[in-house]
Amino acid sequence: MMNHSRRHPLLHPATQPLIAVLALGPLIWLFSAAALNQLGANPAEALLRATGLWTLRFLCVVLLITPLRWWTGRAEWARLRRMLGLYTFFYAVLHGLAYAWLDMGFELDAISRDLSKRPFALVGFACLVLLLPLAATSFNRAIKMLGAARWRRLHQLIYLIAPLAMLHFFWVRASKHRWGEVLVYGAILGGLLGVRAWRAWRARRTHRA
Repeated sequence: MMNHSRRHPLLHPATQPLIAVLALGPLIWLFSAAALNQLGANPAEALLRATGLWTLRFLCVVLLITPLRWWTGRAEWARLRRMLGLYTFFYAVLHGLAYAWLDMGFELDAISRDLSKRPFALVGFACLVLLLPLAATSFNRAIKMLGAARWRRLHQLIYLIAPLAMLHFFWVRASKHRWGEVLVYGAILGGLLGVRAWRAWRARRTHRA
């Protein structure tokens, strides 16, 4: 019989509900601040900025899961990756809706013109589109339908989405001269992707040897 007193914390039944509460915390705060008129002089810009920033933060957390699994030797970390990936997509959708509604008034012609004129908006839209198939296949049934190998190849789109998201963030923040944020998140994403590249290089070198 399993000794539940020694169960790893990541396997505890309360882990996923706790993560859900923490993940929805920023959204609850935004709704509360909006209701209390505490989003500053430009609430629309504050909502757009906050949802985009939380999308980027969740993306960083998702990319951190695999290195944590390597460093700790605990496969249990992988159980959280798909859940956190869905929250990344959730905040990306909120960011896209904030743009389409608060910036563009849901005017499709205006959105189309804006995407063609402003590269940072087009790149952000591309990230959202690329996240869609990942979110749609973040379930066990999708893995069975696609097969594990094809599912893994599909989810490697994250390595394209991450630099595109950083490019989008760079263009948005550079226009406001907020270089500190760009450097911090650029270093985090660069480090998380660099760890993977280094590990893949070592694996190829070992295989050739």
